[in-house]
Amino acid sequence: MTRILVIRLSALGDFVQSFPAFAAIRAHHPDASITLLTTAPFRALAETSPWFDQIEIDTRPKITDFRGMKRLRQQLSGYDRIYDLQTSGRSSGYRRLAGKADWSGIRGSGPLSHTNPSRTLMHTRTRQRDQLRVAGMAEVPEVADLNWLTSQGSRFTEQLRTPYAVIVPGAAPHRPGKRWAADRYGALAAHLAAKGQTPVVVGSSADTPLAAVIQSVCPEAVDLTGKTSILDLGGICAKATIAIGNDTGPMHLAAAVGCRCLVLFSAESDPGLTAPIGRFAEQVRVLRVHDMATLSVDRVVSALG
Repeated sequence: MTRILVIRLSALGDFVQSFPAFAAIRAHHPDASITLLTTAPFRALAETSPWFDQIEIDTRPKITDFRGMKRLRQQLSGYDRIYDLQTSGRSSGYRRLAGKADWSGIRGSGPLSHTNPSRTLMHTRTRQRDQLRVAGMAEVPEVADLNWLTSQGSRFTEQLRTPYAVIVPGAAPHRPGKRWAADRYGALAAHLAAKGQTPVVVGSSADTPLAAVIQSVCPEAVDLTGKTSILDLGGICAKATIAIGNDTGPMHLAAAVGCRCLVLFSAESDPGLTAPIGRFAEQVRVLRVHDMATLSVDRVVSALG
């Protein structure tokens, strides 16, 4: 049996952007044993999906960690083909640990190498589609079947007052410039509540202080920060009327499951390269400003349509 390894380590938004690529690899190798090498936060998501037969967790050992590097070499060995969808400096370095497997990635000059000089100017989806085309896949779907994901989270959705809107106030801790102020999200939540929608705040436990600020402005808001798994979040977003949030992982998930989205971008990131991709035209709207501090609540409300 052909053995395939797919490498996709992090982060959530990047992982979600790879759903169509995962589906294409599974369709291209229907009888192969396909393993995903990823990081611990995405184990349950990957195990629930229909694309992989096994999941391996990369603990990202340091080069000086002899035991960790030995285990990593074992995790990378014995495959006929490896698709590096991470294409980072770290994952590219794994090629030297992978033996004689055919390598689809950016390291080396083999027949599957993605050497397009414009790859860094492409959106993640376009770049992966081009990489897989070089590897022999003429068709990569625009969207993947996510029924397995949209059916999750019933323990929350059955209790939420409908209709509800999802609010995503967090972002990577080291990228504060990507965040719109929590008190402004609070004012937005109050607007939504006045229109008959329950504001539902989601994110990790690190975002709980942001949810507290939002609730101080809008007591009707429901705080689910730190309470949901990624799988739960997929089902919650699928049933929401809209999701509004910063350029961060949960907004990619919301877009992927078909939720109408308004994504707030600052100069910290380029939507041309990383914007969430929806399932249908005009599902995802991007509102970009140079500095989040200049973005008013009225402008966001106007953008809701």
